[in-house]
Amino acid sequence: MSIDTKETLTGPLSISGKGTGYFNIPLKEGAEKPTTAEDAIEIQKEFLNKAFPGDTVEVRRRPELMWGKVQGEVVKVISRARMEFVGVVESHGDMFYMIPDDRRMYTDIVLQKGTLGFAEPGMKVVVKVTSWSDKETAPHGEVVRVIGKKGEHNTEMQAIVYEKGFQIEFPDGVDEEAEKIKEEEARPEVIAEQVKVRRDMRDVLTFTIDPADAKDFDDALSIKTIGPDLYEIGVHIADVSHFVRPGTLLDAEGRRRALSVYLVDRTIPMLPEILSNDLCSLNPHEDKYTFSAVFHITRKGEIQDKWFGKTIIHSDHRFSYKEAMEVLDKGEGPHHDDLSIMREIAKIFEKKKFENGAINFETDEVKFVLDDAGKPIKVYRKERKDTHRMIEEYMLLANREVAEYIFKSNEQPNRKGAQSVYRIHDAPNKERIEDLATFLKALGFELKVKDGEVTAKDINTLLRQVEGNPNEELIKTATIRSMAKAIYSTKNIGHFGLGFTYYAHFTSPIRRYPDLVVHRLLQRELEHGKIGQDEFAYYEKVSMECSDREKQASGAERDSIKYKQVEYMQEHVGEEFVGSITGVTDWGIYIEEKETKCEGMMKTKDLGTLFEDFFDFNPKTYSITGQKTGKKITLGDTVKFKVISADLEKRLLDYAIVK
Repeated sequence: MSIDTKETLTGPLSISGKGTGYFNIPLKEGAEKPTTAEDAIEIQKEFLNKAFPGDTVEVRRRPELMWGKVQGEVVKVISRARMEFVGVVESHGDMFYMIPDDRRMYTDIVLQKGTLGFAEPGMKVVVKVTSWSDKETAPHGEVVRVIGKKGEHNTEMQAIVYEKGFQIEFPDGVDEEAEKIKEEEARPEVIAEQVKVRRDMRDVLTFTIDPADAKDFDDALSIKTIGPDLYEIGVHIADVSHFVRPGTLLDAEGRRRALSVYLVDRTIPMLPEILSNDLCSLNPHEDKYTFSAVFHITRKGEIQDKWFGKTIIHSDHRFSYKEAMEVLDKGEGPHHDDLSIMREIAKIFEKKKFENGAINFETDEVKFVLDDAGKPIKVYRKERKDTHRMIEEYMLLANREVAEYIFKSNEQPNRKGAQSVYRIHDAPNKERIEDLATFLKALGFELKVKDGEVTAKDINTLLRQVEGNPNEELIKTATIRSMAKAIYSTKNIGHFGLGFTYYAHFTSPIRRYPDLVVHRLLQRELEHGKIGQDEFAYYEKVSMECSDREKQASGAERDSIKYKQVEYMQEHVGEEFVGSITGVTDWGIYIEEKETKCEGMMKTKDLGTLFEDFFDFNPKTYSITGQKTGKKITLGDTVKFKVISADLEKRLLDYAIVK
């Protein structure tokens, strides 16, 4: 194999938990084949040249191969992805250093004694890297924030937030700006002017349905009978755009955060609480400003008319999902008849959605019961009820219809430009789909694939076929892993997973910045204000930023869940459980406990010791097989296992299959 060792490539660097770097070779112009793991240049730790995870770097290939993988080295760091890291202060004699929480950071950070502030060994801190010269074997830094004592609940939750690049406190001036807005909006003449220019829907039955512990209410539903089996159903969304204007500190901070971050015990809001929990929140028995999508819908789920615009509403009742479900189950209670009609219509929407190709991937959500010290005493899977699905269907309706309205408005003569910020979901990678089809065939199922392409309808047909089959979970897991990730973009390509041609996020502007942007763009369309081509770059940049922040927020949520799962399992070391195989790699298998969804790993070498065999990994069949015994372990298998250890610092669980 001929390797060009002179050419240099520029792009982002990723680093594994073992300190090995990976650089994805950029696609050549016109190429369709997406980059895969096999296309990555592998960079050993000694050739990282002081690069951090996520940095934009210049890379050159090296002449040698290792285990068949192209090797490389970083020749230059173009730009840093970040300069602040979270970790634990440790000392060795008179020397202090910080061990990063991020296992991809392959080096400790040296701390000068004068830069410690109030930090002491054993404390979690945020450290800013100040230098890493050629003469230094490790970077030097200074403590910029002391979080607290390692291992304490509040410290660990805050550390996760800071590690992902989010801030807990709002910068100077943001809270003050929110206070001034509240004072201004409370003036009677300001309220009177808003009532004049908004559609007044305060006399229409309106209610919210949210989790029992919700503190902010983005959305409300209204219903009014307007004819025989014909209803006016309104989806009312908090009009955050009225309070948060472009050019303000609030808007700048909202864009920087991009969304609210949800941990196991707290929310880090995108906007100050005076807005998110008060001024914008659709609290019961209060007049509130909303941006609404109002539909005339028959009892058969046919949409006869639609209207979008600014409104004022008055929520008559605040339901939790459980309370609304109890009313429906009992057949009596507050607003039973209206809830019943709305559920009936929502079920028709849901049926049509799946008939039109939406993929039915329902996943379990893990919830914790914590004691006063924040220690998990119970882990359980949150049950999805009809009321969850009902709200979801009306939110999908509003999101879809708003996206279609904006898109088609821009198709009109002299109306072309940056259309909107859409929520898009691309078709799956062709190679992954081909591998999935091969894997399914071995299990006795056929996925209709043509030239590496598959329709959402075909995937949904497959998932219906495997319901109740012993391999159902295995097939669902494998199918999910073949899917692309949904992102924000100004380029509408539709939403593959939902089967929608048009889709945008409109329904959660309190907690998602893209929704706030969509509100502004929708209002401009309603006012026939042209969105110029010169704005395209701005909205595309916002889309990319929000997609990146979404990944970081999802990572923070996963980390907080994982931390509490490991903490929970610390009390169960040595005990046996039943679980399923959720991951198969050449270094080990991942096992998830059935009830708590606590995932741990058993190393391949330990499997070999257990079964007195050597195991080979087959990525195409998601399995490992013993060379002598033929023992095969596959994604989705049910196994009995024992908890061997629970490492809270590394957030790792070690399991062992019970033979």
